[in-house]
Amino acid sequence: MKRTVLLSAMALALVACQDEEVAERPDPVVRVATVRLAPLAETRTYTGTVMPRTEVAEAFRVGGKVAARLVDVGDRVKAGQTLAQLDPVDLNLQLEQQRAALTAAQASFTKAQSDLERARTLFKRGHVTEAALDAQSLAVDEARSRFDQAERAVALATNQMGYAELTASADGVVSATGVEAGQVVSPGQMVVSVARLDQKEVVVSIPESRLADLEGSTAEVTLWAGDGRYAATVREIAPEANGTSRTYPVRFSVPEANENVRFGMTATVSLTKGDPSPVARIPMTAVLDDGRGPVVFVVDPPSHELQRRPVVVEAYQTENAIIAGGLEEGDKIVTLGVQKLRDGERVRLAEIQSASAD
Repeated sequence: MKRTVLLSAMALALVACQDEEVAERPDPVVRVATVRLAPLAETRTYTGTVMPRTEVAEAFRVGGKVAARLVDVGDRVKAGQTLAQLDPVDLNLQLEQQRAALTAAQASFTKAQSDLERARTLFKRGHVTEAALDAQSLAVDEARSRFDQAERAVALATNQMGYAELTASADGVVSATGVEAGQVVSPGQMVVSVARLDQKEVVVSIPESRLADLEGSTAEVTLWAGDGRYAATVREIAPEANGTSRTYPVRFSVPEANENVRFGMTATVSLTKGDPSPVARIPMTAVLDDGRGPVVFVVDPPSHELQRRPVVVEAYQTENAIIAGGLEEGDKIVTLGVQKLRDGERVRLAEIQSASAD
């Protein structure tokens, strides 16, 4: 009986010592890293200039003396707006001349028709030969042809009178002028150059060693003079390199460009290849997979308690794991000894590093 009591007392003393040791055991020290999110995509930048895709050299369709040029460089113009005018005196004279020729041709045609009717009557009476009737019929056909030709000449002269006024073919801005009032111009000579505003592009020069950057890349345009960002697509790659710089001019279309994107501005084209979604690169030792899926231990800053958090592993590298989901910017994760930790356990921080996708 005494032996039983003694053993019970010893057991109680041993349990009390163990509880005291557990209570006095300090929180484990862990090494942590701060999560930094960044895309894995590779980005290269090139500097270029904003240019119009279409620049129309507006010109008169007829020659003559310029009476007035109504626009200057930098002016905004609308489709159908008058840009310049020719002196209409000579064109008026040509139109009057063609109208007079039409009147004469019409009179000749009318007379030839009357002569043909008279010849038919005389032929029925036997006063003229069949050859004379045929000759008169040919004369009518010839007069009809001259009349038709005169009508077309009048229509052409009328059109040329309209060509004396040069109008804009589309909305745009005047980028250059080629003539002044009083100057004599020939048909097709550039009078005003109009750059269309609805289609803007950025032209950059890319070295031949970097042409591969264009394949599978996402392009974005930023302006040195503003904070706007605009999506862009490759529209044209020059077939041969510049003889001096050995670079290829590449034109990027910017369909969403607004009025802030002005011709001649300096722009930066960024080519991003790869997934632009933000990910975190963390040490592989921070990931624990006990058969229930990969997790990491996140340290709650105020309480220093551990939170077991599931993560999505995009890829494993030699020393790191690429995390595509489950972590947020600024999270503090344990990087060593995660297999010995428990959810909700309090810890002490030994060191804070950075875990990012850089």
